[in-house]
This record gives sequence, structure tokens and C-alpha cells, in this order.
Amino acid sequence: MTSLQSELGEEEGIAEELAESQRAISIAEFFEKNKHMLGFDSGARGLVTAVKEAVDNALDACEEAGIPPDIYVEIQEQGDYYRLIVEDNGPGITKEQIPKIFGKLLYGSRFHKREQNRGQQGIGISAAVLYSQLTSGKPAEITSRTQGGDEAEYFELIIDTDQNEPEIDVEETTTWERPHGTRIEMEMEANMRARQQLHDYIKHTAVVNPHARIELREPNDHFKYERATDQLPAETEEIRPHPHGVELGTLIKMLDATDSYSVSGFMQGEFTRVGQKTADDVIDSLKDRHYGRELAWQPPEEKKKRDYKAFLEQAVSNKGADATSQFATNVADVVSGRERVSHQDVVEIVDNVADGVEDDHDVTFGSTVRENAVDAVWGLVTGTAEGEDEDAPQEYRARDLYQMIDEATTSRKDDAGIKGLADRIAAKLVREDGHRDRFTYDELAEFVRKSAEDTEEYDDVTFGETARENVLERLWAIGRTVPDDAPDVSEIAGDRDTASELLEAMRETDIIAPPTDCLAPITDELVEAGLKKEFDADFYAASTRDASVHGGDPFIVEAGLAYGGDVEAENKATVMRFANRVPLVYQRGACATTDVVKSINWRNYGLDQPGGSGIPNGPVVIMVHVASTNVPFTSESKDAVANVPEMESEIELAIREAARDLKSYLNKRRSMQQRREKQNKLATILPEMAEKLTEVTGRDELVIDDSIARIMNNVLVEREVEDGTVKVVVENNSDTNADVDVTDIVSVEPQDTNGAQVVEMDGEWFVKWSETVSSGEEATLEYSVDGDAEFDISVEGVEDELLTVNA
Repeated sequence: MTSLQSELGEEEGIAEELAESQRAISIAEFFEKNKHMLGFDSGARGLVTAVKEAVDNALDACEEAGIPPDIYVEIQEQGDYYRLIVEDNGPGITKEQIPKIFGKLLYGSRFHKREQNRGQQGIGISAAVLYSQLTSGKPAEITSRTQGGDEAEYFELIIDTDQNEPEIDVEETTTWERPHGTRIEMEMEANMRARQQLHDYIKHTAVVNPHARIELREPNDHFKYERATDQLPAETEEIRPHPHGVELGTLIKMLDATDSYSVSGFMQGEFTRVGQKTADDVIDSLKDRHYGRELAWQPPEEKKKRDYKAFLEQAVSNKGADATSQFATNVADVVSGRERVSHQDVVEIVDNVADGVEDDHDVTFGSTVRENAVDAVWGLVTGTAEGEDEDAPQEYRARDLYQMIDEATTSRKDDAGIKGLADRIAAKLVREDGHRDRFTYDELAEFVRKSAEDTEEYDDVTFGETARENVLERLWAIGRTVPDDAPDVSEIAGDRDTASELLEAMRETDIIAPPTDCLAPITDELVEAGLKKEFDADFYAASTRDASVHGGDPFIVEAGLAYGGDVEAENKATVMRFANRVPLVYQRGACATTDVVKSINWRNYGLDQPGGSGIPNGPVVIMVHVASTNVPFTSESKDAVANVPEMESEIELAIREAARDLKSYLNKRRSMQQRREKQNKLATILPEMAEKLTEVTGRDELVIDDSIARIMNNVLVEREVEDGTVKVVVENNSDTNADVDVTDIVSVEPQDTNGAQVVEMDGEWFVKWSETVSSGEEATLEYSVDGDAEFDISVEGVEDELLTVNA
């Protein structure tokens, strides 16, 4: 069948005709046809997304100005349309910036900053304006007044999608009752079918921003969420990228753009947490990859006995007998005293000794003499010296390798097999004259692999993967980083392979985690405060992890739990997801947070979880907040966190930290329930037993008021009043110390209170007393009253299930 392309190709000028139809499109025009990518895929969701973008902008503006946010959201029905009004008390926006912020996509101040922000791309609020004009055909109305401004600026504008530029219909000054802030009004085609998601977004925003006051007014409801604290999030500071998260393409781009010539200057100037020592470590690792390492060998035993002087004196001429003898002797002593020497070690030894002899004898050891001496010593160490047998180079290395392989492999390997592998590796290491035994890691790995396979084939001795890795690591460990200068920045930038070597060197080097002053986590205390503000629960727990790194960007994960009380006991727990203090109300099933919650075995923490996986059942709220300089969202609509392993691991650890506190609470509550049941049974049985015993023995009726407390190991509090003297006795029958706060409320003024605190209120006296009572001990609060009195006692510091009060 003839293809369409071949048919088109037969027509003269078709390529030119096709070329004429090609044109660039603006980002606004692209999103005009793909508004679903930004979360405006339906009238119901479009309204929620517009609210979200406007509120997020308002919160960011207030916090950056150090103003506790006061945000008002109103939704009005306008026939077939809805009008959205959002206003804040922020610092306002200048006249010049208003059209660009609201009428130009990808316009913002945060995209290139590595610090935590709700918005980054500069798409959100302008996308809401675009959606509004597409569905209603009406412009957005913006009012803004800057701090100290006499009047407010008022604009009506739409977005010219062909040019991605604001098109201003009205521009004027106006009066506004707010001293400063911004107000936006948009009319759009929408509906309230997503009312629950809207309410969730507002409520969850209040939870995770306890410093904000938020009011929502809609056609049939009115909600107010007061702030729980005036403490604003900590100010953030921009940081440079961290070496562990940079990708190859980004690294090459940074290398091209830097003003630094050296790798050290580049590393210290372009990355965070890199000082001179860290830069040196990266450079050494780079040189290991780029040049390889120089292997260091043991000077053979017989060579230590041989006269080094003869070889060295032959290499040195015309320096005088004393200078030559001292030079040869000193070099021989240093070399033979080393456990291992590499070629660069020999160079260093020769240079150091030569410098010393020059000072002592006023002679000069030039570069040629020094090179001859190095060649002589290296020849002795490696078996390549003049007069050596032709097999000596391999034999010398094989002897050293035999010892390393023997130590690196199991004792079950026989000598013949170890010798076979050592001989074969040694044969591959021997190179042409003058080679410095310099090899890359990959070269050594290939030598070991091939030698092991040949040993298995010819000697029938197997060296498995673990043994091979151990041998390779031993070989690499005896290598020395070369003294050569590292490639300069321009050379690395121009060669992809070298840039890749630098990237691997950066990732391999231990580098301190990035600073966290670019992040503003909520903190444990305020996570609990936010939960307590909106959920009347019996138990709260929170955890904040230390900073981790993903893609060069630091992030912190926080988790919070609220259990029991008025938390709705639906079939499934409520999972609240947040990123940079913004609630994520859509795409729950596509989010890493949800996946992690499902993967945890909640039965271990006392919650019901049918099947052992999935969202647990019960009256519990699970909250997770990810704070990052660059949250990895799954899409432009920023509804779900991507499944990044580093982030999933931190989310799990944060949840588990909070869940351990929940487990302790539930275990204790279960134990207290069992105590109550036991105590109730005793309260039923003991009186009956006492009555029967009285009948059988004929004695007076038994007093059993204190018996239950002693049987249950409770803290017993009793009051005795005799002749105006009041004694409150605390008896600790438990096996731990009890910190007890006792308040006896008396209807007449107490006397002789013996150091207790006395407070009078509305004709009653509160006698307050705090004491630590050791296990098995008792303590007494004593005071006196004049005349008849009424008493009422309050005991704090001991749980009800562990307390018995007879007063």
C-alpha cells in the first residue's frame, strides 16, 4: 500500500507548503486547549482549583510580608455561572505587576529559587483567570492596595492567549476599606458538585496553617476557621543545589555557565555544603575514575637483602662519592622500610631524599638523575630491573596477589586455585616498560573476571561473585590516587564521559545534608495544634523528620495523628495529604502518601486493617506534610506526590514515629479498660463476701472501703476530720512513684495549712498541695477548720483507673 508520505512527496513543493503551516504557540494557547492538565477539567473541579490557587497565593503573600493571614473566600451564584471572590490582608501588589501576575502564564519570582514555596511555576492564579474568561467570556477584576498606599489599584483584564500577555480592559484607582491587601473576582462556568472537596480544602488548609484565619461564604453555608497561633512559619533562605541530587544534563549546563576554572572552585562556588576538604575528596574520586589508581606493591623480601646502592649509584653520576652513597643508602632504607610502594611513592621518596642530600653536600640532583633513580627503584620493586629474569615481573606481582586472594576468599580454596588466579591476574597487570601500574576500576574488574573464568575452565576451581568482588576490592584498596592535576572545568564540560565521571564522584563522596533554612516545616507542636483546632479527638501525636535530599533539593516530612473523640468512625481512616502547606484533595490514589499509608501494617499499631493492607479502619485522622524546595508532583495540577523512593521512605518513617505513640496510647487504654472491668467486678463481689463473712463469723461488719484500692494497687486518697483537724492521706499502693496534685475545697477558711497553697474564690477556699509519694509510702496533708465545714476534693496527676478516692 502506498503511504501518505510517499504520495505527498510526489507533489512538487509539498515540503514548502507544510513548512508554511508550522508556527510557534504560546504557553497560554497551549493550556487554553489543555486546561485539564492544570486541574480545570470540569466545572466542579475548576471551582475548587480556582479557590486553591487564589488562597495559596494569598497565604504566600502574607507570610512573605510577615503578616498573619486573614483570608476571605466567597462564592456567589450568578445564574448559570458562579462568581468567586478571594481577598487577603497581604502587602498588596504594585500597579506595574498586577497585569503580569494575573494575566501572564509562567510569570513569577519563585521558579529558580531553591526555597520552600506553595507556588513556583507562575501558572496557578493566571490559569484560573484563563479558565474564567474561557467559560464566561468575562474579565477578571483585581483590586490591590499596597501598604502605605493612599488608594487602591483596580484592573479588569483577560489573557491574550496568542501572545501570553495581559489585555487590560479597565485600569483605574479606587477606594477600598482594607489598608492593604489584594482582592480578585472571577466569574466562571462551574457547579457545586465538589462541595465536599471544597470544604476539605478549606478545612485542611486551616489545619496545616494554624497561623491563618480563613472565612468561607457560599450560597448555603458560612464557615470560619480562627487562627490557633500568631506564630508565622519560619523565614526561608534560598540555597544552592546539593551535589547528591544533580543530574548529568544539569551538571554539564552548570559547568558551561560557571566562571570557575578549577573543579575545586566550581564545587565550592556552585553547590551547598561543599568546602575545601569535600571538594578535595570529590577531586580524588574523579581522578580515580578518570586516570585510574596506581597499584602499590610489597618490595620483595630478597630485594631488601640485595644491595640497592649498586642500582642507585649506577643511576647517579658526578655527584661525589659521599653524596652518591648517602643518596643511595637513604632511598634504599626508606623503600625497604615501606609495606607497599607505588610509582608515585617512589617518585616522592627519591625527591625528598635528593632534596636532603642537596642541602647536606651542596650538589644538585637534576630531573634526569632523579628519573633514572626512580626507574631503578621501580624496577627493583616490580621485577623489571636490568638483569632480572623475563618472568620476574609477573612472579613478583603474583606473590603479592596470592596473599591478597588468600585473605579475600574462603579457607576452602586450595593453594593451586589461588595461585592460578594470582598468576593470571598478574599476567594481565604486566605492561610495557615504564608503565606505572595505573589501572581504572573497570580495567581491574575485567582482569579479575577474565582470570576467574580461566581458572575455572583450566584449573577446575570456581571463584563466585562474592569472591571476585572481594579480590577486586583488595586490588583497588592497594591503589593510590594519582598525583596528576584533575581535568579543568572546560575540559569536563566538553566531554560527556568525563562529566559523568565527575557526577559519579560527587554522588560517591560523603557530603553533609543540605541546610534546612530553605524550608519551613510546621513543627510537631503546631501540627498537633492544627489537628486540635479542627478535630475534637482523645489523642494526638506528631513527628517531624530530619531533612533528606531528592534531586538536589532538601525536603522534610511531617506526620500527625488524631484518634477517637468526635473523629468520625467511618469505615476508613481519613488521610490528609499536604505539600508545602497546601492540601492535596484530588488524585488520592495516585499519590505516594496514600501508597505508603496503605503499605503499613496498621494492626501492629492497634488499628483494624482487613486483609493486612490498605487504609486502616477506625476513628483516626492520618496527616502527612511534605515540605520541599521542589516537590515532585505527578502533574502540572499538583494534586499528588510522585512515587520517589527517598520521599516514600521518609513518609513511612514519619508516620511510624507518630503511630508508635498511638500504639502506646491504645495499649494503655486497653489496659485501663481491663482494670475498670476488674475493679467493677471486685466492687460487686467484695460487699457480698463481707456480708457472708459477717453472717458466718458473727463479728461486726467488715470495712472494705480501702480493700479495692489495695487489691488493684491504686493510689488511695482518704480524708479524716476529727475535732476540727482535717487529714488528707495519700497512700501509694502502685509499684511506681506517684506525682499527686490534691486540691481540697473547703466552705470555711482553713487554718494551720502547713505550707499548702490557699486560694479564696467566691466564698470557698482551695487548699492546694503537690507531693511525690514513693511506691508503698503515704503522705498527709493536714490543716484545721473552725466549726462545721463542707468539703470537696480534686486529685490530678493520677489516671482515674489508677485512683481510689474515699473522701
